[in-house]
Amino acid sequence: MSEIPAEQQERESALVERVVASFAGTPDPRTRELVEALTRHLHGFLRETRLTEQEWKQAVDFLTAVGHITDDRRQEFILLSDVLGASMQTITVNNQAYADATEATVFGPFFVEGSPEVGLGGDVAHGAPGEPCWVEGTVRDTGGSPVGGARVEVWEADADGRYDVQYADDRVTGRGHLHSDGRGRYRFWAVTPTPYPIPDDGPVGELLRLTGRSPMRASHLHLMVEAPGHRTLVTHVFPRGDAYLDSDSVFGVRDSLVVDVHQQLPTTPTPDGRAVVGPWARIDFDIVLAPSSGG
Repeated sequence: MSEIPAEQQERESALVERVVASFAGTPDPRTRELVEALTRHLHGFLRETRLTEQEWKQAVDFLTAVGHITDDRRQEFILLSDVLGASMQTITVNNQAYADATEATVFGPFFVEGSPEVGLGGDVAHGAPGEPCWVEGTVRDTGGSPVGGARVEVWEADADGRYDVQYADDRVTGRGHLHSDGRGRYRFWAVTPTPYPIPDDGPVGELLRLTGRSPMRASHLHLMVEAPGHRTLVTHVFPRGDAYLDSDSVFGVRDSLVVDVHQQLPTTPTPDGRAVVGPWARIDFDIVLAPSSGG
């Protein structure tokens, strides 16, 4: 690219400063900080790449398409944030490392409020297809004390790689919540996590194809853990050996969240005496919560 004449650079810089100055009267200091920084970074991108007017129109059309496909069951903007790593970066910034607290990862677009309460040892699968999987562990604080009464929210895709909200029949499967007992212990039945592609039939999928990226997510189980006085934890459990651990499409994998999945023979007794037809699996995952003031 040829060198940009000094006069042109001055014109561009002057425009940036005029736009930034237009926000000087913003009453809220944080809002002013955000819009001024956004303006500088956006103009910096435009100037660095020398974006053409046609490319800008394509960008606007792309964002318009993201908005059009978004509804109460599909959040394409979250999906876009995820594949650009913006979701994971925001989580990284807002969940600073604290002692041995469990690491956080992406929330994802498939969480739904109002999941059924299944109770300790309950079944969050609710008939979702997949291999039965027993998940258990202990919730504790960074001082090693158990956290009783912690709300453990669980959601996951079924063996076909789909969440319940991706079906048209209003089923409620693969999601539920329970509370840890007085010793911080939790346990439930789910299905063994399997890999699946993020929805790629929209503009985000087209972006991935244009850039030669895979839409596949590494196998995972979502957990959100809440307890008074502690930082809410949104995290995943990733089975060790999954083919997509190093190429997860939303950059959600953290080494500390990769766990062993212990395959069980059909004749192996289950922890709660449940009758299971065929093989099943179990996952052990202890959770450590940071204090609410911890980063």
